[in-house]
Amino acid sequence: YVILAPWIAHSVYSFVMKEQYERDSTNLLIFPFLLSRMLHNQLWISFSRYRTAKGNNRIVDKGIEFHQVDRESNWDDQIILSGILLYFFNTMLNFGASKLPLWRSDGVVMSIFLHAGPVEFLYYWLHRALHHHYLYSRYHSHHHSSIVTEPITSVIHPFAEHIAYFLLFAIPTLTSVFTGTASLASLFGYITYIDVMNNMGHCNFEFIPKWIFSIFPPLKYLMYTPSFHSLHHTQFRTNYSLFMPIYDYIYGTMDKSTDSIYEKSLKRQEDSPDVVHLTHLTTPESIYHLRLGFSSLASMPLKNKWYIWLMWPVTLWTMIANCIYGRTFIFERNSLEKFNFQSWAIPRYNLQYLLKWQSQAINSFIEDAIIQAEEKGTKDEELNRNGELYIERHPKIKIKVVDGSSLTVAVVLNSIPKGTTEVLLRGNLTKVAFSLASALSQRGIQIWVVGDGLTEEEDMKAAKGTLFFPFTQLPPKKVRHDCFYHYPPAMLAPPSMQNLHACENWLPRRAMSAPRVAGIVHALEGWNVHECGDNMIDVEKIWEASIKHGFKPLAFAE
Repeated sequence: YVILAPWIAHSVYSFVMKEQYERDSTNLLIFPFLLSRMLHNQLWISFSRYRTAKGNNRIVDKGIEFHQVDRESNWDDQIILSGILLYFFNTMLNFGASKLPLWRSDGVVMSIFLHAGPVEFLYYWLHRALHHHYLYSRYHSHHHSSIVTEPITSVIHPFAEHIAYFLLFAIPTLTSVFTGTASLASLFGYITYIDVMNNMGHCNFEFIPKWIFSIFPPLKYLMYTPSFHSLHHTQFRTNYSLFMPIYDYIYGTMDKSTDSIYEKSLKRQEDSPDVVHLTHLTTPESIYHLRLGFSSLASMPLKNKWYIWLMWPVTLWTMIANCIYGRTFIFERNSLEKFNFQSWAIPRYNLQYLLKWQSQAINSFIEDAIIQAEEKGTKDEELNRNGELYIERHPKIKIKVVDGSSLTVAVVLNSIPKGTTEVLLRGNLTKVAFSLASALSQRGIQIWVVGDGLTEEEDMKAAKGTLFFPFTQLPPKKVRHDCFYHYPPAMLAPPSMQNLHACENWLPRRAMSAPRVAGIVHALEGWNVHECGDNMIDVEKIWEASIKHGFKPLAFAE
């Protein structure tokens, strides 16, 4: 981004200092246009992740993993590159794109025909060449490493491919510039069209209605669908076209299952999860760390980033929207041993759980979520807080409510180092704290086990080398450099757990909170009991069941 700074400063300075008839609006609009492209792409990412989590119209079921998110985290590089090229051609080479009008019909029509003809034709044969073993192994395989695509997979290519694509897409824009028919609509509009079609083709859910092709049948040759290009990523040797399938029809590379996959995806219903993990936002900034937020941030443990503060207008807007219009929403799906799991978020923050006047609204959110999960046929719903109130209100529900207390106790007990002889329980007393105290008193046990309410003054009283182990889902504040702080109770997910590519709050990659694991284990074991209120499952029983299904203990943080 620093590379663009001199050009941005020059464009603003020139626009302000020059006379009105000398001002170059095209140059001034390049940077806002780049920002709009970033926002556009991010909206596609968030919406696609939301739709694929729900399941309706999803095309490919296979999940994505952290390595794909890491590989695609530099998706904005191509936007920066496009900015460099736009500034370079317009400012340094003076290609005649200055002071463009807003609209010229002849330039727009020319761009449409040049794209449908030369661009689509040349791209088709370039794409086929890239699938030759020599070029595929050296270049294009990087793009096809993502079998299950996200919108931004569309721009993940080696640098040489980016240059080739820029040269192709420059045909309509440069032609309109050289012929004097260019306009802001033909320049920025064409790039926006490319972004829309790229994101649409890689979003992994079908949404183009069938009636469009019934009303205008030739459209099937002029516009592809998400399922059309998804087949290219799963079959590799078919559906090579850029955005217009006509060239696959002409050269016989149309996949035979294109129509059936399209219709099947359109008919697909929303998923019915076996387990729902019900959680909530932690801080206003945590919205960016959700799977629906910034994918690169979501793939790392939650930490405060300085640049997130620059987003405060958006953060404030989301807070207001959550308070006024907010409702529980799905943000993640996972699967293990033929069981499907979903994570839902209540649009409330940690602070609001401490306010008595918010309790009624929060209880209403939770109760509605339980009823909704029951209607979907969910077997277990995991709550971060006790859920006895909702069982009393709805005694006939089949869904089992699990707060994860027993596994939380089990994780803490099995994480205490061997040879420990003394434990100090501090913080608010809960049923987890009482259960821990009971279990520890039966062992012969210097460690502090801390809950919510631990003060800094109490923290400073601990001996050097003390291990602080929280028994709640909030991590203790790290105020000592001579002590060790464990993660909140959590376990590592088994390797067979699919579609795990976002971190749960401050936990490391592939780690799940104990309550979340407890809900999954309940479903895997088929336990037909609630774990809420004062009820708890045998600690050893749920620990052994968790280990049996591949979950592993999590080492201390630092």
